Amino acid sequence: MFRLNLKIALRNLWRNRGITSINVGGLAIALAAFILVVLYFTYETSFDKTNPNYNNIYVVGRIYPDFKTNYTSPPFAKAIKQNFPEVENAGITKRGFFEFAMKNGKNTLFAKNFMQADYNAAKILNLKPTGGLEKPAGEADRLSYLSEENMKVLFPNKTDNKPEMVGMGPSNSGITSKINGSIKNNLHSNITFDGISIGNEIGHGENYGYNNYTTYIQVKPGTDVSNLEQKITDLYRKELLKGETDQKTIEEIKGVSTFLDPLANLHLRPKAGNDAPYKILIALFVLGILILVIACINFTNLNIAQATKRAKEVGVKKVMGAYRFQLTTQFLTEIFIQCFVATILALTIAELALPYFNNLFQVNLSIWNIENNLFWQLPLILCLITFVAGTYPALVLSGFKPALVLKGNFSTSKQSSWLRNGLLIFQFSIAVIFIIGLFIINAQLKYMRTQDLGFTANQVVYIKNISLFHKPEKFAPVRDKILKIQGIKSVTVATGVPDGSENGGNGYTVNGVQKSIDFVDVDFDYFETLDIKLKEGRFFSKSFSTDTTNSVVINESAVAKYGIKNPVGQTIRGCNIDYKIVGVAKDFKAQGFESAVQPTIYAIKNPCGNSKTQIMVKIEENKMADALAALKAQWPQINPQDGEDFRYEFLDELYGKLFKKQEQLQSVFFAAALLTIFIAILGLFAFAKYITNGRIKEIAVRKILGASDLQIFKLINSSFFIMVLVANIISWPVAYILTKKWLETFAYRIDLPVLPFISSATITILLAVITVSIQAKKAVKANPVDALKYE
Repeated sequence: MFRLNLKIALRNLWRNRGITSINVGGLAIALAAFILVVLYFTYETSFDKTNPNYNNIYVVGRIYPDFKTNYTSPPFAKAIKQNFPEVENAGITKRGFFEFAMKNGKNTLFAKNFMQADYNAAKILNLKPTGGLEKPAGEADRLSYLSEENMKVLFPNKTDNKPEMVGMGPSNSGITSKINGSIKNNLHSNITFDGISIGNEIGHGENYGYNNYTTYIQVKPGTDVSNLEQKITDLYRKELLKGETDQKTIEEIKGVSTFLDPLANLHLRPKAGNDAPYKILIALFVLGILILVIACINFTNLNIAQATKRAKEVGVKKVMGAYRFQLTTQFLTEIFIQCFVATILALTIAELALPYFNNLFQVNLSIWNIENNLFWQLPLILCLITFVAGTYPALVLSGFKPALVLKGNFSTSKQSSWLRNGLLIFQFSIAVIFIIGLFIINAQLKYMRTQDLGFTANQVVYIKNISLFHKPEKFAPVRDKILKIQGIKSVTVATGVPDGSENGGNGYTVNGVQKSIDFVDVDFDYFETLDIKLKEGRFFSKSFSTDTTNSVVINESAVAKYGIKNPVGQTIRGCNIDYKIVGVAKDFKAQGFESAVQPTIYAIKNPCGNSKTQIMVKIEENKMADALAALKAQWPQINPQDGEDFRYEFLDELYGKLFKKQEQLQSVFFAAALLTIFIAILGLFAFAKYITNGRIKEIAVRKILGASDLQIFKLINSSFFIMVLVANIISWPVAYILTKKWLETFAYRIDLPVLPFISSATITILLAVITVSIQAKKAVKANPVDALKYE
């Protein structure tokens, strides 16, 4: 029986190969998109899952009235471990804050993130040096490792795991360091590095004021995390209050708390961070499901539309004694064959599209990897699609009444017609949402690219450097040498560049009001190099000796936060210094468009600040190449500590990376809009063919009675026009809500425009009319005699 059903299924599919191709092709394309989305979703949600203690590891963070942060101080981890028996282990790490050169002969490596970790943190994070994790011998001893990839850069022919000596910095520095071996750098983890230095203890001698470490704890299974979180908060306040007598400071400490953030949260939705990547991932997954649903709807619609061609076959089989269950099984077999072929095609399409997908999302996914779970997900998806897309058509086909169909009085029910129309409307509704979303994403990106940033990144070169320029007099010789090069307009150094990275934060007091604001430590010509505008007062100048001791510039957001009137000349206290405000800079979007401009203070002298290492040079446009060549040639003399290791990036390119996620989303929505429209049009084309073929005799009669071609085109298109119009009306409120929510993730955004909604309606209606008209043309141009000669 199965063999017979299989033969009938294959013959029917071949006989209707046009519709079969549309069915299988549409489903295959949608399934390929879904496979890529599932691969990416699985990858993004499984960071650090290879850690055996994945569910019991937490990051300890701090909460202040104005901000949250994952950075804590070195003594805190030890205090947590000593006070709470439910904490099995506690350790700290510290990320590298500048790039430096490592050398072995002619081989050079620039290490951007050479991390530090204590032994306990290395155990918690499951760090695995080749040969196993070893405990350093003494309290001050360190074991340093390079990632396996970087070890091959410096030692390409190395086959053992013996320690090696490497040069640090320029070739003439004479500084060497011991590398104890290689270590696996798991890119599918939140803890990645170029190299790592492991000690029994790091941050020795640093107190609770040095909050630039990350604290990890591993708790015992079954621990009440909420209760532990409160106990850690109490402990932290107790530690801060030791020896404190100032009543105001005591009250401020009481407003500080801590939080525990699971390791599982760190990649997509950290408590002290942005959850935009998580929202984008969920949106992408929903998008993949919707594309697949549209294809399934297409599949269902076309199978129902083909029902009349199979009516007599069903009638004869029922008369011959076939049960409905047997007929349902037969039709489900046909549908399963189509779904199976579509799955094979989908895997082929996904494999071909994977390099472009990997390039877009900067990942390295593979379909044929047992860790991605596709080996069990695909059969499940195949069965699910067969069930969802095939059950209703199979029940409709197997439910025909033999007496009616064999007399020729059969027609599909009104319920089937309503379902077909409803499914078609749903398809176009999803397509309209994607089109509107694409237009609004494009509009927001255009706004971001053309909006005034408040500073000029063009023609500014960021030079990477390892020298620490704490004082202006140390940087002055470097500035003077650089300015002698033709084409260079200005030079400065600071603790950071405006590329979206976070600044340091500290508490500052104005008129008795203390607030936590960002700080950036700068040098002369910082504002001039970046072309930042002055609102009032002045910028730093060598003409004023106090500018290097106790002068600051604040931005408009800081003025607003403190509510200062006439800020120039007023005093702001921080880091045990009474600073004089000499100027107010206009706000500029250093963190991009998603975050509001942070209240920021700029100072040349800041004892609590970070090292000034980021050199920025403004160069004339037509002399850029010559100036960079001269800088490279003269760099060993200009900055001997860097020597021959001159390297740079263009600031506008660095800032442009802030748009990466939105550009990815734009590409995804463009592909999704094309896919959904393509699948919907495929279904509409086949559906229009079915409707037109069913009305050939009606069209012939109308032509004989004098109807023009235009009237017949209008007759056929009217029902489809109404359906697409209804789809637009349904989808507009949904698209409005979704796009409005997305735009609200930006601090600086466009007003929601009307044009995308009108454009989506125009595009979908035109496509529908053109598609139906192409299909109807054959019937309209046919000779009426040919259609009526059998009557």
